[in-house]
Amino acid sequence: MRETWPGDPLPLGAYWDGRGTNFSVFSEIASTVELCLFDADGREERVPLPEVSAFRWHGYLPDIAPGQKYGFRVTGPWDPSNGLRCNPNKLLLDPYARAIAGTVRLGPEILPGDPTDPTRADDRDSAPCVPRSVVIDTRFDWEADRALGRPLHETVLYELHVKGFTATMPEVPPELRGTYAGLTHPAAVQYLQRLGVTAVELLPVHQFVHDGHLLERGLRNYWGYNSIGFFAPHSEYSHSGDHGEQVAEFKRMVKALHAAGLEVILDVVYNHTAEGNHLGPVLSFKGLDNLAYYRTVDDERQYYLDYTGTGNSLNMRHPQALQLVTDSLRYWAVEMHVDGFRFDLAATLARELYDVDRLSSFFDIIHQDPILNRLKLIAEPWDVGPGGYQVGNFPALWCEWNGKYRDVVRDYWRSCESTLGEFGARLTGSADLYQDNGRTPVASINFVAAHDGFTLRDLVSYNERHNEANGEENRDGESHNRSWNLGVEGETDDESIRSARRRQQRNFLATLFLSQGVPMLLQGDEIGRSQQGNNNGYCQDNELSWLDWARADPELLAFATRLIEFRRSHCVFRRRRWFNGKALTEGAPPDVGWLTTQGTAMTPEDWNEPSAKSLVLFLNGEALPGRDRRGQVERDDSFLLLFNAQLEPLVFTLPGLPWGHQWRSIIDTAASDPFGATAELNGGSALERPSLSLLVLQRV
Repeated sequence: MRETWPGDPLPLGAYWDGRGTNFSVFSEIASTVELCLFDADGREERVPLPEVSAFRWHGYLPDIAPGQKYGFRVTGPWDPSNGLRCNPNKLLLDPYARAIAGTVRLGPEILPGDPTDPTRADDRDSAPCVPRSVVIDTRFDWEADRALGRPLHETVLYELHVKGFTATMPEVPPELRGTYAGLTHPAAVQYLQRLGVTAVELLPVHQFVHDGHLLERGLRNYWGYNSIGFFAPHSEYSHSGDHGEQVAEFKRMVKALHAAGLEVILDVVYNHTAEGNHLGPVLSFKGLDNLAYYRTVDDERQYYLDYTGTGNSLNMRHPQALQLVTDSLRYWAVEMHVDGFRFDLAATLARELYDVDRLSSFFDIIHQDPILNRLKLIAEPWDVGPGGYQVGNFPALWCEWNGKYRDVVRDYWRSCESTLGEFGARLTGSADLYQDNGRTPVASINFVAAHDGFTLRDLVSYNERHNEANGEENRDGESHNRSWNLGVEGETDDESIRSARRRQQRNFLATLFLSQGVPMLLQGDEIGRSQQGNNNGYCQDNELSWLDWARADPELLAFATRLIEFRRSHCVFRRRRWFNGKALTEGAPPDVGWLTTQGTAMTPEDWNEPSAKSLVLFLNGEALPGRDRRGQVERDDSFLLLFNAQLEPLVFTLPGLPWGHQWRSIIDTAASDPFGATAELNGGSALERPSLSLLVLQRV
């Protein structure tokens, strides 16, 4: 019999101290918990955990070292109608596992109940079909590395998929492509530096599971929104191995990105797990303590509440589920040195009973935690449940993916009517959404395209989704994309349409980087990446989703790079405080001004005219809010932005004093060389602008 000591109930998980390993796992309903140890040949040894303290089953095993594979088996009540699903025939992952080896193999063995009668427990052993938890060595030489703490108003986000970014990058050695090590390669790091982004927002890197229905169709879960290990870096992105090596490889990636001045933000999926609905697989939480980890229907506890569209929702009302999430966040911040988090379907985390509650326990803990409240916290402010669309309603300290920004910017540039007023609000930081609850313009994460939907190039090339490759008869994905193909669906040899599409891509990028708030660029949009009209590439782990570096558009890349540098050089486009519409001195222009195409101040009637699709925005660089972080008084040049979303050319009259006497053109999205035109124009002069164009003028 293996020697086992009582050990400690905390911390949860498996911790090696140099001599042995302490194991601890939570279950409020278990009658016994067995620790299952696996040798190199897969043979299993079961060790009953000898102690239970506050529902934490624990034991210390001398001589258990890093690399040891393990799992748990829980004996307890099997009563599905009351939400109790213990079954010792099912090997369970440690919810706190720092590394996970292997993948899920499809089969009835992983299901909770007998396939012919789900109310009866299945007696087949799932161990041959499920992954193993792994004991790790946490030691790592970070040297002087730390979270960078870049201010949000200086941040430019780049939404990046660890595999897809380098999967075909020619400068990266083939064996490193698609891995954490590949993203560490100088070619990848230097590309991001040259582009000018300041932070990578990584699509999910928590250990996730490939959905059974996808594997049956020969597909895989590419995006990774199907988590099963909230502490474990996804092992398939590891070049060095999955026996714990993935942890050190991830740390080396973070260290290298930090050394290059790039922050690392994780897209995290705490709203649900890969165990699906009541008929889904038993991999971890479901078999440990189903009611502690999942929301169930009150009068039929066999079934799960599903606010996520995946079959289950994590039970953030239970202290243990809440602790799991916050422990995971602290682990990635403290042990893995990440700089922030983007929370998938964050509205689900805020549901106390049924409604989304901005004062929920989850927010309370985040705001009071001295580690977490210093990080970048970004919400996807919706879920699929009732009342789940919560853009503008998250509390202080939080930024939000501004879905309203995306929608109106798309509508404006496809020349929709009645968009002008909201377009103006989104350009200047969305004060109507964020100003009243103590937040600043950086609460708005502005984006035109993200992983979920059309790429930027497809946004101007397709009117309809083309998701046939997903195997769902093109029924999946968003049907209302606010896209415009400019006359032909998909690829075309018509040069006039190709030219118009290039201009539209420049319009979208210029709008994004000249808006107040925090811009987020989808990987590949700067090089014209296409998914051939597929707006739901979650299952396309192939060339359709990976960046196609061989077809990169060098002109678009140069434009995006210059835009990002232009934004970095001019703080008037990344203000830290709201506009107030006032002048610093008598006779001077206000900090912001809205003008008609005739150069006169916009009236309510001008804003509300349905057919109006053009306007002029004045930004006063001499009326900035105070001093920067180094104590220097903030001053900048002043600019005019001329927007024309009409389908025909339009004559603008440039304003004179007090707005400005003379102007120099800086950026022209209608020009073949958008940064090449530097003509000087006098106030009061007339200027014809092409349809669907944006011109930036600098006051001389």
